[in-house]
Amino acid sequence: MNTKIYKRVLSLTDSLMAADQENNQSKFDGYYLELKQLCEDNENTGKDHPVQWETLADLTNDLALAVTIYEHALVKAEAINSKDFRSSIGYSIATLKVELGDKTGAIEHLEKAKISCNKIIDKELKAEIHDLLEELKNS
Repeated sequence: MNTKIYKRVLSLTDSLMAADQENNQSKFDGYYLELKQLCEDNENTGKDHPVQWETLADLTNDLALAVTIYEHALVKAEAINSKDFRSSIGYSIATLKVELGDKTGAIEHLEKAKISCNKIIDKELKAEIHDLLEELKNS
C-alpha cells in the first residue's frame, strides 16, 4: 500500500475517533466524508487498497451500508490475494450479518474467512472466526 495513503487513512481514523470521543457529530461527519472521498479518489488506481475501504466500513454507522462497503473491500482484498484482509473483512461482514439477522449469510462469510485465515499469523482472529462459526452452526 502507498505509504502516503496509509498515513492519511491513519490520520483520518485518529481524527474520527477523537470526534467520536468528543461526541462531535459535525466533526465526525466531515472526517468521514474526507475518508470516503479518499477511497473514491483512489478507486481503480494504483493507490486503491482494501485497508481504506475496510476502515470506511468500520466507521459506518448504518449496518447495511457497512456490509456493502465491506463487500467492496473484500473484492479489493481478493484482487491482491490478501489472506489477512480477506479474513478480517469476512469476519466483519459475518458479525454484521448476525446483527442484521442473516445467520446463513454470516456462516457463508465465516466459512470463506476460515479458509483464508489458515495462513495468517493473527491467532486471535483465527479463534474469533472459528468460535463464531461454531456458535452459529450449533445454534
